[in-house]
Amino acid sequence: MSANLSTKGCGLSGLVTAGSEGGKHKTNLRLFDTCSPNRTSPPPGVMAFPSCLMLMLLCGFESLEATVVDESDYGGVPLWINRLLGEPSVLSLQGRMDRDWFRASNPQACPEQCDCPIQWPTSVYCDHRGLEHVPGNLPETTQYLFLQGNNISSLSSSALANASSLRWLILDNNQLQSEELEMTFLQNQTHLHNFFANHNHLSSVPDSLPAGLKQLRLAYNRISSIGPGAFQNLKNLTLLLLQGNRLQIIAEGDLKGLIRLDLLDLSGNLFSGVPRHLPPSVQQLYLSNNSFSDLAEDSFVDFDNLKYLRLSRCGLKSRGVPWQVFNSSSLVELDLSYNKLTSIPVVPSTLQYLYLEANQIQEFNLTSFCRETGPLSYSRLKFLRLDGNTLTYNQLPQDWVYCLRVIQRIYI
Repeated sequence: MSANLSTKGCGLSGLVTAGSEGGKHKTNLRLFDTCSPNRTSPPPGVMAFPSCLMLMLLCGFESLEATVVDESDYGGVPLWINRLLGEPSVLSLQGRMDRDWFRASNPQACPEQCDCPIQWPTSVYCDHRGLEHVPGNLPETTQYLFLQGNNISSLSSSALANASSLRWLILDNNQLQSEELEMTFLQNQTHLHNFFANHNHLSSVPDSLPAGLKQLRLAYNRISSIGPGAFQNLKNLTLLLLQGNRLQIIAEGDLKGLIRLDLLDLSGNLFSGVPRHLPPSVQQLYLSNNSFSDLAEDSFVDFDNLKYLRLSRCGLKSRGVPWQVFNSSSLVELDLSYNKLTSIPVVPSTLQYLYLEANQIQEFNLTSFCRETGPLSYSRLKFLRLDGNTLTYNQLPQDWVYCLRVIQRIYI
C-alpha cells in the first residue's frame, strides 16, 4: 500500500509504504529532500558515524591512503589502516600465500611458526597457529605483531625483549589470565600505540601500560574492577573498549588520566545506572546492554562534547527518563532502541539521528522534537526509527512538517 504525502512549502516530497515483514505489519515513511536528491542516510540499525565513514571509503575512494577493515572483530570497532605509515593488512595470511616461496624470497629471519611478508617488512603474523607462548627470536624490526587465535595464557617482558619497537600488539582470542601477566611485560614498549586483548580471561586491566598507547581494546573478558591509577599515564589514549565484562561501578580515580579519550564502550556490563566519574572528553559513549530502568537528570551533564550515545537494551522506561536528561546541544546521534519506552523522550533540536525501534511507544508527540516552531525554530533531525512500536503513519500530526523540516527518513 502506498500514499502520497503533501509537504508543500517545505522543499520535501514523500511516500508512505506499508507492508508485512516477518509476520509483522511495517510502515516505512521515506522522505526525500527535493533540494538535495543525492543525499543519503544510514541504513536501518547502523549507527550514523561509523556507517558514513564506511560508505565513503567503500564507494569509489579506492585511492585513499587510509582504509578501514571490519572482517575481523577487534572488539566490534573497525580498525583503521594508514598506508602512509606502512601499516599492514590485519587479515590472516593463512591460505593466502605460498609459505615456501615466501621464505625463499624474504632475506630476513622469521620465527618458524610465523609469516613475515616481504611486502610488510615490519610485520610478523603468528595468528591461529595453536601457540601456547610468544615465539622466540622475533626480528628486531618487528612493529606489528599478530598473535590472535592462539592458546597463549601468560606474557613476560622477556618474551618481547627482542621486539622493542612494537606499534601494534594483537592478542585477541587467546587464554590470557591476569595472574599470568608479568607486571612490567609492556613497560619497555615505548612505541606501542595499539594493544588488543579482546576475548581472553582477564579479570583486571593490565598494569604498567605504556604512556604512548592510543587504543586499548579489552572487550569480552572477565574484568570486574579497574585498579586505581591503571590509566594514570595514558594521556594519549583515544579509544577504550571494555564491553562484555563484569564491571559494576567506576570508582573515582579509576579512569583518571584519560584526558583525550574519545570513544568509551562500557556496553554489556553489570551497571545498574549510568556510571559516574567518566572522562568529560568522551564524544562517543556506549552503554547498551546494561540493566538500568531509569536515568538521573544529571547523568550526562559532565560531557561537554558528547556526540554519540547508545543506550539500547537497557530496560529504560519513560517514567525513569527525566525531561532534560538528553538536553545537550552537542548530541548528534541517540540510540534508545529495544527498551520499554511508552513515549518519545524530549531530545535537543540539534539531534540528527534518533533510534527508537522496538519500544512500546503509542503516540507521536511533536513537542519531543520542537518546543516551538518558527523560521529558526525547528528540529535538525534527519533520520528517525520508530518501527517495532504501536504507532502508524496516520498518527503523525498534520503540522509535523513544520517541525521536522530536514527529515530524510522516518521508519514507522
